Amino acid sequence: MSQPRDITPGATYLITRRALRRHLLFRPDAAITQLLVYALAVSARRYNIEVHALCAMSSHLHLVVTDPSGVLPRFLQFFHRIVALGTKVLRKWEGPVWDHEATSVVRLLTHAAVVEKIAYVLANPVAAGLVRHAREWPGAKVDVSEIGRGELRATRPSAYFDPENPQWPEQVTLPLALPPAIEQDSVEGFRGAVAAELARHEAQAHAEVHRQGLRFLGIERASKVSPYERATGFEALRDRNPTFAVGREQGGAWRIAATAVRTFRASYRAALERWRAGVRSAVFPAGTWWMRIFHGASVTDVVLTTM
Repeated sequence: MSQPRDITPGATYLITRRALRRHLLFRPDAAITQLLVYALAVSARRYNIEVHALCAMSSHLHLVVTDPSGVLPRFLQFFHRIVALGTKVLRKWEGPVWDHEATSVVRLLTHAAVVEKIAYVLANPVAAGLVRHAREWPGAKVDVSEIGRGELRATRPSAYFDPENPQWPEQVTLPLALPPAIEQDSVEGFRGAVAAELARHEAQAHAEVHRQGLRFLGIERASKVSPYERATGFEALRDRNPTFAVGREQGGAWRIAATAVRTFRASYRAALERWRAGVRSAVFPAGTWWMRIFHGASVTDVVLTTM
């Protein structure tokens, strides 16, 4: 059984979802990019999700989003479903599109964590040895300069989406929001911090490629790989899956956050034991999702997270 997750309105997250067995189903061509941007824009508007960063790699998707309404599971369910169905049509793919591992959802608890994870997302194609600079990646992505002032636009794909269904508009636009707590007078400083962190990632990737005597794959070759092939790089199975991030040099914040997570889980387990014993007055901690939505359980108004 998976651990309970604290879904709190206003939280910011790094989201990662992988294609089945790391198949290159999201190879960056025009059709798949249109599908991904359209699906994300429609889903985000439907569930009031603020999108800050996006990078669609051939075998997985990365997002950084804020969930003002506390409905992240609904958003992910809807978004991942329509991406899967559209991909099956575009790629003529039978069977599952998504990997059997659960979606990685990492809550970003500090300004440093937001900066670092947005840069990490944007640097993915460089770290993978595909292009020398993040801005060159031909797939669906966000550039640093677009955060807080750019937008995602897409026309409804001809595959899968019924033009007679009003939930699928012909055109969709989604503004790229600033993360919470970024004041207008500090916007350029925020973008500068992300750009500096991105440059650090790129420099590390360049050094590693040089050390191994390799070359970057390049835009043309990356765009022509077969979507039915699989990524070949080493990746540890069942590696540690963090639930929060505070930044590299935030040791004190990490300890506070870890304590809050343990407290939430202990409170949840205690309430669940009472519920299973037939005590329907059991009160779950603030942030409880599944029991509140699907079973009508009571939830306390006291937020256990201290950050």
